Amino acid sequence: MGNTNKCTMPSDALVIFGVTGDLVHKMIFPALYAMAMRSLQPDDVVRGQYAGYRKEPGVAKGSDVETFSALRLFIDSWRWEGVPWYLRSGKCLAATAAEVLVELKPPPQRLFDDLTPVAGRANYLRCRLSPNSVVAIAAGVKRAGKDFVGDQHELYLLDEQPGEKPLYERLLRDTMAGDGALFTREDAVEAAWAVVDPVLYTHHRIHRYKPGNWGSKQADAFIAPDGNWHYPIPVKAAK
Repeated sequence: MGNTNKCTMPSDALVIFGVTGDLVHKMIFPALYAMAMRSLQPDDVVRGQYAGYRKEPGVAKGSDVETFSALRLFIDSWRWEGVPWYLRSGKCLAATAAEVLVELKPPPQRLFDDLTPVAGRANYLRCRLSPNSVVAIAAGVKRAGKDFVGDQHELYLLDEQPGEKPLYERLLRDTMAGDGALFTREDAVEAAWAVVDPVLYTHHRIHRYKPGNWGSKQADAFIAPDGNWHYPIPVKAAK
């Protein structure tokens, strides 16, 4: 995975990161709201702003606008009861990617002799949405030899089509053709905004972070009760 952090995300958590505002409101939130997602509260959000943002042209000196946010969501459904969904998005971060990581529950029994305590992440499913399309699954695999020890390996499928059009170019083309398959209905957009509306004006203060890292330190403390963030592999390394 290219993740040097040794902490583990609990098996009952789902992490979505690198999500842009457009993707949140137009694609992910409408899909989650259909599963009865709760509205956000101030304690479910960490807001950040990269150092130097207030010096950008047209930005007010005392701007409180966030350039980074970390969210914790819950879905009121028997299937997802007690499962937190974590989303992280921002500008000037260490990498540009939209990726979903679903971590599975580890079995109660020990599979390999060297996995007590378990080191690293549990088995997981990873789906990269952009800038390229990747589907990956990771599992423990026995090493060659007589000792019953293993390592975690990731098998992934990278889908790259030569000459593929950029996503927004396709959207513009579909707009001119009157094809609404990739667009969200008005009621779904309103439902998505209903989730975030409670924290648009009632929220905690902004936290500063340095450009080129993974956001504010407060976001790490925010997710700590359930584990830690997943860090995407840069595109070149993923290939």
